[in-house]
Order: sequence, then C-alpha cells, then structure tokens
Amino acid sequence: MDARDARHKVRMQRKKAVVDAKIAEAQDEYGLLLVHTGNGKGKSSSAFGMVARALGHGMKVGVVQFIKGAASTGEEAFFRRFPEEVRFHVMGEGFTWETQDRQRDIAKARAAWGVALELMSDESIGLVVLDELNIALKHGYLELEPVLADIEARPLPQHVVVTGRGAPPGLIEAADTVTEMGLVKHAFKAGVKAQKGVEF
Repeated sequence: MDARDARHKVRMQRKKAVVDAKIAEAQDEYGLLLVHTGNGKGKSSSAFGMVARALGHGMKVGVVQFIKGAASTGEEAFFRRFPEEVRFHVMGEGFTWETQDRQRDIAKARAAWGVALELMSDESIGLVVLDELNIALKHGYLELEPVLADIEARPLPQHVVVTGRGAPPGLIEAADTVTEMGLVKHAFKAGVKAQKGVEF
C-alpha cells in the first residue's frame, strides 16, 4: 500500500468512527416534516423520488398537488398505475400567472387542503406529499398557522413533504428537514422549452 492509500485508509477509519457514533446516538423514530424549497429545479422531483422509495418499502402514499393541474405530468401518469398504494389528487388549475383569479385560486386551495386533511388523518398512509403548498401559502390562499396545526395533528409515524418556492419562515421553523434547491443554470433561460421527462 502506497503512502496516499495509507493516508486515505486512516482518514476513512476516523470518519467511520465519527459516523458510527452519530448513528448510534440517533435512536428516535417518528414521522418527519420535510420542506423542499428554493428557486432551483428539483423540489417536486425529490418529493416524488421519496414516493417511489416509500412504495418500495410497502408504504401507502397520498399526494395533493395545489397548483399543478392545467396539464398532465409524468409523475401523475406513472403513480396512477398504483391506485391501491397511491392516492393522487391534482387540485390546482395551473400556474398563478395563468389563472389570474385569486378568489378561484383560494377556493381551489381550500378544497385541496380538505383532501390533504383526509390523507393526514388516515393512519394507513405513511407519506403525504403536499406539492406546491408553499405557493398557496405565499399568495395567502391558505393561512400558515392552521396549516401547521393540522400537520402537527397527523398520526405520529406519518411523514409529510411540502414543496414549492418561498417556504414561509414559520414552516421552515416547524420542519424537521429543510432543503433549499439553488439555481445555478437552467436550460429555459437559454430558450429551451420544458420537455417531457425533465420538467413534467
């Protein structure tokens, strides 16, 4: 073994000891509130990756899409193939700059929240995705405090994932895990249209 390999092995042994100690300390297990926010691509994609992961572990999943709905998406088409495992609800009518009707958007968001409450009260559902809920909160279609109270009242083992730009500070504070997707570069800015399998 050369010197570089030997140094690498020593570093990895030290790292393993630190990681193993942290794993040994982390013994709590309960449903988490995760928030995916930021201006970068991948918030909903990450949530739907978690849906696939949950299904792989035999969990049932509920999905409510608060804004999307004007056009079908690949994730909807795929996960509707599993009606016994995934309850998929597309409740929006499209981007807010397209709908241009705040009162209608408020009514749609409230109806969507009613469906979310049903999912979050079902103990058989292990994961609930509230896709683009942050947008509904940002525009004031729903009030944050009642939303947080309803999320907090869910069954203890149930995980909830909230996606969308502009997550409010109160939601970030309440969450167990928050990921901010950063925008470095996007093909759309170079004039490339949204494409199947990548954006929808």
